[in-house]
Amino acid sequence: MNDTREHIEKLTDALRRAGIRVTRQRAAILEVLADAQDHPDAPELHSRANAIAPGISLSTVYRTLSTLETQGVIQRHQFDGASARFEPAETDHHDHMIDVETGKVIEFCNDRIEKLQAEIAAELGYEIVHHRMELYVRKTGQG
Repeated sequence: MNDTREHIEKLTDALRRAGIRVTRQRAAILEVLADAQDHPDAPELHSRANAIAPGISLSTVYRTLSTLETQGVIQRHQFDGASARFEPAETDHHDHMIDVETGKVIEFCNDRIEKLQAEIAAELGYEIVHHRMELYVRKTGQG
């Protein structure tokens, strides 16, 4: 079974566990979420899902996202004043760079940064149990 199909099944199971019926409209939302390679916001999800199943209301998108977040299968990211964006919760740990010019979100993981964060926490008598790093960036001139 491919990753998209597995992800759709996890999302579907989460809605059913919450007592939410998986309608044609919700199935389209789940398909878009499972296929997303970016971090779409609710209006973008709405637009993409409407291309699959016309007639989906934005409120259905918001309710579905809220339920999926409550069920722990998606994560909400609120990047510096922008609208909330969503991604699967089961992805490996990564940090984000947000291009302040375009809004593009770039995922990255750097072992040196992870090690340094753990060392700093240990020096101060702590261990990291969870963290999130967001770097707000601008492309530099190529030359």
